[in-house]
Amino acid sequence: MTNNILIKELSRKELPEALSLVWEVFLEYEAPDYPKEGVDEFYKSIHDQDYLSRLRVYGAFLEDDLVGMIAVRNEGTHIALFFVKGRWHRQGIGMELFRAVIRQNTSGNMTVNASPYAVPVYHKLGFYDTDVEQNVNGIRFTPMELCWKTSCRNSKESRETSF
Repeated sequence: MTNNILIKELSRKELPEALSLVWEVFLEYEAPDYPKEGVDEFYKSIHDQDYLSRLRVYGAFLEDDLVGMIAVRNEGTHIALFFVKGRWHRQGIGMELFRAVIRQNTSGNMTVNASPYAVPVYHKLGFYDTDVEQNVNGIRFTPMELCWKTSCRNSKESRETSF
């Protein structure tokens, strides 16, 4: 666990650096599980200005080095992108990024379409599968949800928790 990590919301001018990190990590950890069509589709999505304009993006910095990022949409109730550089996996950086977006979420509910590589990570964060793995335009994902208030749709999965 790193103690000197800074989590902050990124400005639009900082977004290119975050997207470069996303692409680098995607190629290393996600792309091997995707067909070429999925890799191309993902690349298009992270270069779609309309899509990107709807995201709220947070970065994790160690000194001046961006080592991770998380982006949410739908008023913070859906994780759109969540990437940490490989050498920083299992160091608590992802958890700190996750906590930053959870603190902004007042709904008590969050969803994600988890890539095959990320499914165990989301399970560890408390998410549960809401359907089987899907494949849309070569993008493989498992729909997942996390509820931490009793007002969630599926009360049997709701739980009181603190992040």
